[in-house]
Amino acid sequence: MRTALVIGTGLIGTSAALALSQRGVTVHLVDHDPEQARTAAALGAGTDGPPEGPVDLAIVAAPPAHVARVLADAMDRGAARGYVDVASVKGGPRRELEQRGLDLSAYIGTHPMSGREKSGPLAAGADLFEGRPWVLTPTRDTDTEVLNLALELVSHCRAVPVVMDADAHDRAVALVSHMPHLVAGMVAARLEHAEEAAVRLCGQGIRDVTRIAASDPRMWIDILSANPGPVADLLTDIGADLEETVRALRALESSDEDKRRAGSTGIEDVLRRGNAGRIRVPGKHGSAPRAYEIVAVLIDDQPGQLARIFADAGRAGVNVEDVRIEHATGQRTGLVQLMVEPQTAPVLTAALRERGWSIRQ
Repeated sequence: MRTALVIGTGLIGTSAALALSQRGVTVHLVDHDPEQARTAAALGAGTDGPPEGPVDLAIVAAPPAHVARVLADAMDRGAARGYVDVASVKGGPRRELEQRGLDLSAYIGTHPMSGREKSGPLAAGADLFEGRPWVLTPTRDTDTEVLNLALELVSHCRAVPVVMDADAHDRAVALVSHMPHLVAGMVAARLEHAEEAAVRLCGQGIRDVTRIAASDPRMWIDILSANPGPVADLLTDIGADLEETVRALRALESSDEDKRRAGSTGIEDVLRRGNAGRIRVPGKHGSAPRAYEIVAVLIDDQPGQLARIFADAGRAGVNVEDVRIEHATGQRTGLVQLMVEPQTAPVLTAALRERGWSIRQ
């Protein structure tokens, strides 16, 4: 691939353009808002000038509701040898293109499984997709050359290609992305009118659950409007679980021992099923999840503290597998939880104590 046209210079489009530009591909940028395309160009994502002729690959980074229209327009103009989109829903746009009577041999639907709570070109980065799954949904009509161009795009973005059926993809993202976002929003909505004294007690648990609720609602309306059925089915199942859980909690309020016992069993059941589901979430690098030991270090909110901890861990010969920071309410201190292999935890604990760090047991 030598040339590419990115149509839509938001977070995903600009990130892909940045990655391609860094790999020597000449990238042309187009957006319905010319100022946004100019911003992406200023960031080094490419040029907002038009290509002289057809490019090798056109990448449509428009909201799902507009993907088919934008793709059809680009195909009618003969803008490229191959066409992909990066929308988070695949079945609907493909069917709409089929209804338009377009030749889909030059098209393949794709979806990079990566993003941020912020949108727009200023939130973009060439490393956004690194190590992340990038779904490809070819059909029997997809031309081999177009599939290879899509694979080259994924490679340039340092992502991991995953081939799926379009409708299977939509059911999967409903489960792992769309439904969780709505649930996070519902939980976060409980905080909107909560008493300030209660909100000040927020810890890492509520931060973890509500983190994705910070995303742009307008963007999510576009996404959910393109995949409503599978999301509604999942929320129906969650609703049934909620009803059973509410009944179990009410039973725990009862003075009747049998009802309390039944309530406790009901709560335990939903929590155990949650444990079983959580175990299936892939761990580091997409591998099976592993149990790490946590070394908790108390730090001040000062510049360079995290860098010092990681440097001291490196000197001790310990690899930090993951990290979590829990901020203390009303204080300029926090707890850094370093997740390491169990056999290295005593080594790291001793090394950090020797260097003056306060370890929380």
